[in-house]
Amino acid sequence: MAQVLDIVRAFRRADVKTPIVLMGYANPVERYGSARFVTDAREAGVDGVLVVDYPPEEAGDFAKQLDDRGIAPIFLVAPTTPEPRIDAVAALARGYVYYVSLKGVTGAGHLDTAEVARKVAEIRRHVKLPVGVGFGIRDAATAQAIAAHADAIVIGSRIIQEIEGGPASGAAERAGAWIATIRSALDDMPAKQAA
Repeated sequence: MAQVLDIVRAFRRADVKTPIVLMGYANPVERYGSARFVTDAREAGVDGVLVVDYPPEEAGDFAKQLDDRGIAPIFLVAPTTPEPRIDAVAALARGYVYYVSLKGVTGAGHLDTAEVARKVAEIRRHVKLPVGVGFGIRDAATAQAIAAHADAIVIGSRIIQEIEGGPASGAAERAGAWIATIRSALDDMPAKQAA
């Protein structure tokens, strides 16, 4: 965790505008100490934190600690999330809500954009924050289809494939070139639709 926060500090020395969200699991946060983590994350320049295995029913104190220090507590909503849990997320979340658009693991499955649009609309009935959608976005066409309904798109596994697709010396360039195709596709959308 100390190394991650050092990376954030180094990034912040060069860029004070780009938001930084840390996403991970409870174990490293708890091992580091949640109060210490919140203090150090704020000092490093973290803007948001998504701990994927902190359900809203059990994360109230941690979310308050983050919010009190100006760090957005971010929560997941899944295709199977019932409305009462979406309400619990709405009460605690700041920044945005991350909708996991597929059942299963990241990078797998077929994305049903009509179902994503339906679920995003349902989430918006409860949550007044932006809704980012991730899982299953693997190309420009899918990015555009999801961006027509979401406030943001989240891409992880596909970028990792680009990084792993060749020598380490060119990883950043490969990932950047691929991301540029997604950015271009989003920029080509009508302004009211682009995420």
